[in-house]
Amino acid sequence: MRSASVASDESRVQTAGGVVHVQWDPQAPLTPIGQLVFFAQFLDVSGHFDRLCDTCPVRLSSPNAPGARDVLGTLLMGVLCGQQRYAHLSALRFDPVNPPLLGMSKVVSEDSARRYLGAMRPEQSEQWLRAQLRECYEPLLLEPWVLDVDTTIKPIYGHQEAAKKGYNPSKPGRPSLAYHSYFIGTLRVCLDVEVEAGDQCAAKHGHAALWRLIDELPAAQRPTLLRGDLAYGEEKLMSACEERGQKYLFKLRQSPRVKDLVKLLEKRERGAWSDAGQGFEGIESRLRLKAWSRERRVIVLRRPIKVREPKSELPLLEAAHIIVEASAAYEIMVLITDMELPIMSMAQLYRDRADVENCFDELKNQWGWGGFTTQDLARSQTMARFVGLVYNWWSLFVGLIEPTKHAEAITSRPQLLHGVARVTHSGRQTTLSVTSTHKDAAHTQARQGWVGRFLSSMRQAAEQLSRQDIWRLILSTVFMRFLKGRIIGTPLRSPQVAFA
Repeated sequence: MRSASVASDESRVQTAGGVVHVQWDPQAPLTPIGQLVFFAQFLDVSGHFDRLCDTCPVRLSSPNAPGARDVLGTLLMGVLCGQQRYAHLSALRFDPVNPPLLGMSKVVSEDSARRYLGAMRPEQSEQWLRAQLRECYEPLLLEPWVLDVDTTIKPIYGHQEAAKKGYNPSKPGRPSLAYHSYFIGTLRVCLDVEVEAGDQCAAKHGHAALWRLIDELPAAQRPTLLRGDLAYGEEKLMSACEERGQKYLFKLRQSPRVKDLVKLLEKRERGAWSDAGQGFEGIESRLRLKAWSRERRVIVLRRPIKVREPKSELPLLEAAHIIVEASAAYEIMVLITDMELPIMSMAQLYRDRADVENCFDELKNQWGWGGFTTQDLARSQTMARFVGLVYNWWSLFVGLIEPTKHAEAITSRPQLLHGVARVTHSGRQTTLSVTSTHKDAAHTQARQGWVGRFLSSMRQAAEQLSRQDIWRLILSTVFMRFLKGRIIGTPLRSPQVAFA
């Protein structure tokens, strides 16, 4: 039976396909992100969102103040949908379907979310979110893994604390913030992020957070390899690695003495160079610069550059049929390491580091690292870690759906999150009817169904297994392509860098 308000708003519209009767129903319980129900199940079984809310350090006493779960749930939904401004959170206030799935009573306003984060002291936020990040990735540390370090720049267009001019390749001269970030190799799992002033983008400003992250880990869980670009190949960091027994692999700046070494090695006969993969050939040597405390192993890689044939500058020689061959041009890369793996393995390990650039592109352009700006630095730091946490959760959930590859948000959201859904209640049963227009909707439906059954089996096993064991089984399923079907923490068949 139609309500009077719906019937009175009926419109008769003439179209090329005939007459269409249009009815407006503003009270219908609809949502454009109907597949969030499966992600809500993932968060419920893992218990991560519950612990995030339970351990939140802010508890407001005012009767009109929002609860922690409502604020964090609103931010979670906003970040998950790809929003980058607090003002965009207002678009979620008209969703009657998804907030109850996350245990929320309501969606809070943008001002409530900002004020709530502002009530948190920086040390409280750091301890709280770093603990949540660690619970997310800690089982992965039972396997050999590589720690990737790098820095990205966030341009600032308003007035914000610590927004200063520094190295900013995309917007020269624009004030910015520097995000010093740490990831697990090609798993694309964010370990932590430190937000610094724009003039503190140099790698040395992230050393303190890096060593705090490593030193807090038990010896058995520390990274097999620390990997970074040429900003990290300097004496202070390498000496600190050697004092702690931490293996490292960095790219080396081509200073004059390094260039002299390259020229010397290029004179070696071709047989001295070995295949390094992807068109590169490599040779190793020992080097000690003036600022270094010791001699270290360096690997020089080179690859021929395809150069467009220039117009002849020697027409007289050409007229005499004399051909002058140009010397070969090479792309040169110099690596420094204290590992003793073969050149081929070291070259591939460093090439794998390029995947961390994809993490920055995804987190800045498809998630919230490029936004959620406030005048104080503390809330920017809080939101940077919060975005990294939600990014981890979603990436791991997507890994259950598509375990053979990493799907970025730009492709995973339309496939696994978007879809019009309507809620109906009958007795004690709640039914969510989802319609997806994605081209792979049938495949998605099958995979979502499998994940739903898998997570249900994990819930049924909760009496026999601890929460940590359940999360370890989930991660083992997500990363089965790296583990070859093993459970995380079981013995390796042969020593290897599993998560390079």
